[in-house]
Amino acid sequence: MKTYTMFLSAFIAVLAMVACVPNAPKTGNGPDALAAHIDSTINPGDDFFLFANGKWFKENPIPASETYNGIFQIIQDTVNAQVRNICESAAGLENAESGSAKQKIGDVFNTGMDSLSLNAAGIEPVRQYLDRIDKVSDFQSYFKEAAFVNLTAASPMLGIYVGQDDKISSKNAVNIYQGGLSLPDRDYYFATDDRAKMVRAEFVNYLDSMFTIIGYDAAKASAAAQSVMKLETALAEASRKREDTRDPLKNYTKLSFKQLTEMTANLDWPLFTSELGFGEIDTVIVGQPEFLTALDGYLKTYPLSVWKDYLKLHFLDGVSSYLDDHTYMTGFNFHSKTLRGVEEPRPRWKRVVGTTNSVLGDLIGQVYVSDYLPKGTKEKLEEIGNSIKVVYAERIKQLDWMTEQTKEKALHKLNAMIMKVGYPDQWKDLSSLQIDRSSYVQNMMNASEWYTRYNYSKYGKPVDRKEWQMQPQTYNAYYNPSNNEIVVPGCNIMVPGYERKMADDAILYAIIGGSTFGHEMTHGFDDQGSKYDEKGNLNNWWTSEDSIRFYSKTKMIVEQFDGYVAVDSLHINGEMTQGENIADLGGIMMGYQAFQQRPQYQNSELIAGLNPDQRFFLGYAMAWMLNMRPEAVANQIRSDVHSPAKFRIIGPLADMDAFYKTFDVKEGDAMWRPDSLRVKIW
Repeated sequence: MKTYTMFLSAFIAVLAMVACVPNAPKTGNGPDALAAHIDSTINPGDDFFLFANGKWFKENPIPASETYNGIFQIIQDTVNAQVRNICESAAGLENAESGSAKQKIGDVFNTGMDSLSLNAAGIEPVRQYLDRIDKVSDFQSYFKEAAFVNLTAASPMLGIYVGQDDKISSKNAVNIYQGGLSLPDRDYYFATDDRAKMVRAEFVNYLDSMFTIIGYDAAKASAAAQSVMKLETALAEASRKREDTRDPLKNYTKLSFKQLTEMTANLDWPLFTSELGFGEIDTVIVGQPEFLTALDGYLKTYPLSVWKDYLKLHFLDGVSSYLDDHTYMTGFNFHSKTLRGVEEPRPRWKRVVGTTNSVLGDLIGQVYVSDYLPKGTKEKLEEIGNSIKVVYAERIKQLDWMTEQTKEKALHKLNAMIMKVGYPDQWKDLSSLQIDRSSYVQNMMNASEWYTRYNYSKYGKPVDRKEWQMQPQTYNAYYNPSNNEIVVPGCNIMVPGYERKMADDAILYAIIGGSTFGHEMTHGFDDQGSKYDEKGNLNNWWTSEDSIRFYSKTKMIVEQFDGYVAVDSLHINGEMTQGENIADLGGIMMGYQAFQQRPQYQNSELIAGLNPDQRFFLGYAMAWMLNMRPEAVANQIRSDVHSPAKFRIIGPLADMDAFYKTFDVKEGDAMWRPDSLRVKIW
């Protein structure tokens, strides 16, 4: 899940550029989407985000049930409708074969849609699990229940997962990291602005409401809420700031299991890990050792009764979406309304479709590929990805700040980079996942336990480099540094307004070439990815001279984004977001150069009165066409390594000379930056 004064001369230029839009050639059943979205009252040099997308925003306000509206929502709605057809078809089968994909899809969807049964049951389906926590009398039994909650609902106290060892990418390792917070980031517990203070006050009210649902009387619920808030604030204080967790070298400490147990004697690691399903563990990788030390101390300084309340809260919070409407709305009013400004829940069918897709995505994905993915998707994605790769190699060879020795290693890494596109060749085997029509929340707990145990079972086994972490119906992409791979699911080929045909190359090379392949490829060389070699091992392959020059350039992009005010008085955190900002800048550069090799560009084709350069940059703006609620922007600033959508457009474009030339951006325009401050890395 990828601001202004207008000057008369610029305004005239804008009018000239869009004057032919009303008579533009048609694509599909309507006007050209790029031209139709333009708000010609905005000077492109002042705010290209609103210039390119403003008319669409005016005509399509954010629905009351959503955090934002824009390209992600359009495509997600399309995918949801397709997945809904799959779910309803399966749910309508009365005698689906037990254990089959259709039986599991149908039963999850059916139990989720049965609001009458859910409301009649209240929280009784999970009462036994809350009672088990309530009966805990010592920390030994507490760790057993904490392991159960970890498997089925949440991640209390800390984070633990099995993933590739950053320094030995062929080996799966147990990774332990800071966690256990209910709010999205540690910053929420300490920030002094009015919005953060409001969130903290509402969080305590939320805790009070959840303990009331559990069955506490008013005095006990209030006391439990205050105690849990105090405990979580202590955990937050012991946590590193998000920007300080970005350096993989500084967040890598390998310990023997014996060292771990000696360092944190109050944490019963043998019992806890055994309950999670681990056998003998030789070593672990700890991200933030000081957090574990603090947590170990808190197990003594905070009473067992507080830890029990904390565990009950995290369990109920984790399963609240799958219970009755009252419990669901209690969670919604805090997590969605307070934190993100969403006014009302999505219709039940959308929520249940999303849930079914999230837990049975590989089963649904197989149907999606055969029934809904456009023919030629894989081939087109491969074409664009390979074009970006060729351009990247050319740009590395021409860098004036990188030594020849490091260029050779960079090219070797690029050449070794794997591209997985469309859909996996092998799907996950979900045959052992138990699903039936008796309980929605139990189905979801079973699914959570299946996936968690599936992850933990990888420990001691060879790394499966063929595995995908997304399904073909997921509108997103990722770069995995430990595999040195890019994964682009099939539905990324979709472009709103071009449903019945492939969009032109200007758009495809901007969205898929620039903000997808180019972006993800650059992650292999950003401030984090550059620390991994071609085999995916954490290994410094740069000379000291290269590193100095590289970080002087990344410092510039940090300073650039630090200067942007996103909402209220909240500035973007340039340090925390730098990896994504570097990838955005690299991506648009690569996408543009690759597009310049295409016939559409070389023949100077006009489409809807827009020349290739104009269409490319407008296409890139469409890639981040997201109108977000202020609350959601504020939440993103505090908790997300991605800059808000607006700045993912104006930030990189303000560094790109071709953009200035295309839209006649001049000194005095809000986006104008002197050449000395335009960041050029790749």
